Amino acid sequence: MPAELDTKVLGKSPDSSLGMADGQTPEVSAWSPLGEPIFRALWIVSVTSNIGSLMQNVGAAWLMTTLSASPLMVSLVQTATNLPVFLLALPAGALADVFDRRRILLLTQLWMLAVAAILGIITLLEVTTPWALLGLTFLLGIGAAVNAPAWQAIVPEVVPRPKLFAAVALDSVGFNLARAVGPALGGLVVAAAGPGVVFLVNAFSFLVVIPALYVWKRPVQKSTLPPEHMFGAILAGARYVRHSSRLTVVFLHAAIFSFFGSSLLALLPFLAQQILGLGSIGYGLLLGAFGVGAIIGAVILPRVRKRVSLDSLVRIGILFFAAGMVASAHLKSSLGTAGVMMLAGAAWLMILSSFNTSIQVAVPSWVRGRAIAFYLLTFFGGMAGAGFFWGEVAEIFGVPVTFLAAAAGLSISVLATWRYRFKTDKQRDLTPSRDWPEHILGIDPHPESGPVLVTVEYHIEREKWREFTKAISSLGRMRRRTGARRWDLFQDPADPSRYVETFLIESWVEHLRQHERFTVRDRQVLEDVRSFHVGSGDPFVSHFIHADN
Repeated sequence: MPAELDTKVLGKSPDSSLGMADGQTPEVSAWSPLGEPIFRALWIVSVTSNIGSLMQNVGAAWLMTTLSASPLMVSLVQTATNLPVFLLALPAGALADVFDRRRILLLTQLWMLAVAAILGIITLLEVTTPWALLGLTFLLGIGAAVNAPAWQAIVPEVVPRPKLFAAVALDSVGFNLARAVGPALGGLVVAAAGPGVVFLVNAFSFLVVIPALYVWKRPVQKSTLPPEHMFGAILAGARYVRHSSRLTVVFLHAAIFSFFGSSLLALLPFLAQQILGLGSIGYGLLLGAFGVGAIIGAVILPRVRKRVSLDSLVRIGILFFAAGMVASAHLKSSLGTAGVMMLAGAAWLMILSSFNTSIQVAVPSWVRGRAIAFYLLTFFGGMAGAGFFWGEVAEIFGVPVTFLAAAAGLSISVLATWRYRFKTDKQRDLTPSRDWPEHILGIDPHPESGPVLVTVEYHIEREKWREFTKAISSLGRMRRRTGARRWDLFQDPADPSRYVETFLIESWVEHLRQHERFTVRDRQVLEDVRSFHVGSGDPFVSHFIHADN
């Protein structure tokens, strides 16, 4: 499948001015992105492939219930699906930023096609074991893990800037349409023909995606600089995330919610079979109800967002989701549980959409894939750990008690994270600034020469030094996000009006990349700092390369 869960809507437009005031939405029809031929084609094949993947999930979970009676083994299916994202998210994000995303997508679709076909064949031959099922599910997850950042990052490339928010909503609707159809259809096929046929149907769904990607003529992204090395690209992404308070808040909330909230989906197969006495069709219908609820959540979300802040939306969604888990622990009716699953699905959509919106307004284009990768690492890492942890808890205390414990954890988290607020209230133009002057050099440095020390000298009026140091601290965070390993500000005791900003970059080529990464918003921060300078001309900038080079 193109991407797991609702995280697919992360492929937003960090390279445009998406940071609108809290609660604003663009004046664009919800369906207008479908007027873009490439987006329309990719959206249709994405829905088709997601249906196949969700059928696969039903087939794998149900097959495990027939191979093993252990709740732990059943919950490990979710772990095997999500653990590759935890292990490979960072390299996958770097790949999505450094190499051609279209080629990455084609290769991952072929990989998942082959794995799903193998699983289908051995299941039809009745030679599948619990560990073989987990192993092949893990291999399928590897393809999804490498695929996800690249798939999510192409959305801004196939729709114009004004339609990006509508494209985000359509991505969510498309996935949840698949969620509503796929599980129920998967349950029907499992009941009629067995899990092996479901796995082969999933393999066929990848064949639908490959032609659409093949015919897409993606514009080549040109740069005068050599491509980043893989390890260096990962470090650059980690540096950006570390020094972005906006992303830190999102990742904190995502980690907590994924750990506690995913217990509902991880143990749903066991709840359906052992407690409600349902077959594979009933289990698929419960997942379908979850998807229907998510679609309802997507429909009402714009209206809710106009009335409440993003923080309030997340808290309300978490409390509703926790209430659904409490109800699931007590209900013995399949119809009542389906209603609860609809409530949980709507809450799930609202929560994840809030996370996704917060990321899209925080991230520029050059680090888009890596920021998505860190989000996937956080969210799916929590889900992978939760699959094992809550499976063990259910082994000891039972599924109802497990749901009550997870619901309590979610409720407590609302209070524990109260002071960590989402930041979506400022206009932030994250398009590249690309207006740096040419360096005047006496030598031609080797690209890998370094480290590089940059100094900037300012002269500041004494009565404005507090305002200046506050403004330049924001500039320091920007320098670190875009590549600086270290940043400092010094004052000359002999001339208190003289301040020297210093920052250290790994290499000369990384410093040049730092210029390419500079956004219009970064330029505004820089100009704000320079406005305090009272010396003749602009602040004096010097570059030094380590003498051993």
